[in-house]
Amino acid sequence: MPSRRTVLAATMGVTATLAVGGTAHADDTRLRSLISRMTLPEKVGQLFVMRVYGHSATAPDQADIDANLSELGVRTAAELIAEYRVGGIIYFTWAHNTRDPQQIADLSNGIQKASLSQPRGLPVLVATDQEHGIVCRIGAPATLFPGAMAIGAGGSREDARTLGRISGAELRAMGVNQDYSPDADVNVNPANPVIGVRSFGADPDAVAGLVAAEVKGYQSARVAATAKHFPGHGDTAVDSHFGFPVITHSREVWEQLDAVPFRAAVKAGIDSIMTAHIMVPALDDSGDPATLSHPILTGILRGELGYDGVVITDSLGMEGVRQKYGDDRVPVLALKAGVDQLLNPPSLDIAWNAVLKAVRDGELTEARLDESILRVLRLKSRLGLFQDAYVSRAGVSRTVGTRSHLAAADRIAERTTTLLVNEKGLLPLSRRTHGKVLVVGADPASPSGTTGPPTGVLAAALGELGFTATARPTGTDPSAATVAAAVAAAGESDAVVVATYNVTAGSSQRTLVEQLVATGRPVVAVAVRNPYDVAQLPSVPACLASYSWTDVELRAAARVIAGRVRPRGKLPVAVQRADDPTQVLYPVGHGLSY
Repeated sequence: MPSRRTVLAATMGVTATLAVGGTAHADDTRLRSLISRMTLPEKVGQLFVMRVYGHSATAPDQADIDANLSELGVRTAAELIAEYRVGGIIYFTWAHNTRDPQQIADLSNGIQKASLSQPRGLPVLVATDQEHGIVCRIGAPATLFPGAMAIGAGGSREDARTLGRISGAELRAMGVNQDYSPDADVNVNPANPVIGVRSFGADPDAVAGLVAAEVKGYQSARVAATAKHFPGHGDTAVDSHFGFPVITHSREVWEQLDAVPFRAAVKAGIDSIMTAHIMVPALDDSGDPATLSHPILTGILRGELGYDGVVITDSLGMEGVRQKYGDDRVPVLALKAGVDQLLNPPSLDIAWNAVLKAVRDGELTEARLDESILRVLRLKSRLGLFQDAYVSRAGVSRTVGTRSHLAAADRIAERTTTLLVNEKGLLPLSRRTHGKVLVVGADPASPSGTTGPPTGVLAAALGELGFTATARPTGTDPSAATVAAAVAAAGESDAVVVATYNVTAGSSQRTLVEQLVATGRPVVAVAVRNPYDVAQLPSVPACLASYSWTDVELRAAARVIAGRVRPRGKLPVAVQRADDPTQVLYPVGHGLSY
């Protein structure tokens, strides 16, 4: 790890130019001076945030070198920075960036060193999607919290702030200084395939309060928070990764629903806002996605909401932004719309050269690039990266996954578990009368590097609480033979816990639950993703919602089942009847206790 003296030497010229302190406007003179000395290719590079494969900035595994050569035309993160002078790097699990906290810190230091050693070198915004819940890039032993909808069920702004503060401190210790969280979408569509439990809920005012609290938590830890996905992705039935969603809200509905959390984020001093690849005809009837919409990004976000922080696109590799224009036009149109950071284009070479050409041809002015670069550099300055961009291994050991952080996550999780059904006071289960428990159900892949699988985590947690618990995974689509075997095993148990995952009317998960109930054994369903499962399980005598299948949420559900803690969560979304979706089965705020 570079010493502080090395850091200061590497950044001596920059630090002299960019003394941190005073207001943003006081810094602007220094920042503009720095921009004036940048070459045009360096300016273009500052606008991009890019993926890169490998656990090391200079010595990744051969498979990652091959992937980088194939997709980026370079071998390593250091070469990527030297070639394109990118202003940001995004970490992904699948890109092998996030093996463990110490490695992540070393990678971050390597990236900063590679950038600061360039002529007129600048620190890098190192970013990731650490939403918690079902979207997390850095797993255990880092502290993992309940996801947004679980926090919405808990309803505590203090818990949201604590999540941001602790998660931010751990990210910062690992050299990650920009987090693409919180999700500010108001999820009012139960069929939403891309947001769902990533949202705090369906009540715009409740979502706004939790968004603002989490933003303040992250930014108190010197990590840039990012509210997403503007102008609001909560009412879609299409996944923008694979299609082009259209939001049919009127302007009035948008103002009263989708805009509310983003206004709160702006008021809370949010550092960055991410765009959505969605069409909102009431805001812009051109047919363009919001990411490429000047009326939405400059007219509404900048003008009406008064936001002057960094605007970043959602990934430019997603189909929602690629359907109408080619990959060479998208980054240029995004900048013309008012974007500052261009995230993860499918081909950096095509995108980077397209922006360069647009400036040389006069379609974009260099002054327009300077506006965005100034916002990006203001953010880097505000985060203290010009003073010291490096982190230490000792800091990782001191901060990441500490006992107090893990305990805080457990306490928060206990306040989120929601009891939806409890006929005849079945819960809590007694070890004396229901000591032998069978745990069956879905085992979706771990979303965030937790130990998993869900049935095993639930069984282990119940075992630690004094039950004799056996896990028998049955999957998300159990066959008739699997169902029959689970039913037979239930006959030898005192009670059954079944983990459900996105149950539909024709799902064999529903058949499994019905046949388990028919055995006469007490059955407890735990909806491990969407709370809407309960509408498809009319016969189940007890049902809990955990909102995700990460360990912290499942362990909390087990403690509720065992009566070690009482359920305190309240539904942050309404659950409609399965047989008549126009009727509400359980309203926002429903939640039982004991």
